[in-house]
Amino acid sequence: MKWQGRRGSRNIEDRRRAGGGKAQVGGLGLLALLAIGYFMGVDVTPLLQGGGVSGGNGGGEITEADRQAGEFVSVTLADTEEVWADLFRTQVGDTYAPVTLVLYKGVTQSPCGGASGATGPFYCPADRKVYLDTAFFTTMSRKLGASGDFAAAYVVAHEVAHHVQNELGILMQANRIRQQVSQEESNAVSVRIELQADCFSGIWAREAQARFGSLERGDIAEAMNAARQIGDDTLQRNAGRVPMPHTFTHGASEQRQRWFARGLESGDLRACDTFSTRNL
Repeated sequence: MKWQGRRGSRNIEDRRRAGGGKAQVGGLGLLALLAIGYFMGVDVTPLLQGGGVSGGNGGGEITEADRQAGEFVSVTLADTEEVWADLFRTQVGDTYAPVTLVLYKGVTQSPCGGASGATGPFYCPADRKVYLDTAFFTTMSRKLGASGDFAAAYVVAHEVAHHVQNELGILMQANRIRQQVSQEESNAVSVRIELQADCFSGIWAREAQARFGSLERGDIAEAMNAARQIGDDTLQRNAGRVPMPHTFTHGASEQRQRWFARGLESGDLRACDTFSTRNL
């Protein structure tokens, strides 16, 4: 992915020097559990108490790797701002309000709860901010088999896509329905939310290439691999469990890849209507 030397976003809130320490994990079972927490947006910290996970409280030191990761996220976020501003103007007939992205290191707080290594990247609709610890990119590459800078960009674009859903009024309506139905039905709505965000991420990838020429050979394969590695069925298998579709909250690997590809191929927000289709 070609990103060096390009404009960064002003909508970055950097909390890394104020953050807590990194979590230390021991054992393959704990790593699998953390993987589920990372990508399902569930804080599994209570399940890990006494199991080799601990967090510090000291200030975060910004390393060279942290600095570069922060610049990468800033450029990627700036790209999403330009892309979605144009898409809102041409396809929605409205103005896009950019999301703020919070960089933290170790732990931080949000109106949606605590953010830590066990929660992974997430979008909080209460304050309209994305929360991201860039150390997650290392875990993503080394522990979950989803390496590459465009795989990391896909993660950023996916969380920004939740903000897009919020701006369109989709997220609020879907979450309202989730509060009124059973757990299994709520999970099914969550899957539709996440697959639509994958589709929106595909639209972003298409437009990023058209506008900035930022994609290189193998970049789409990196994003597709990341989508596969973070499918609910793959995560459950890697955790030593038999996949149980009624518990899925983000969608199976094949679904995540297919909806990303749909957005990439169409570039049309209407093609990402996961709520009307029976064929997820």
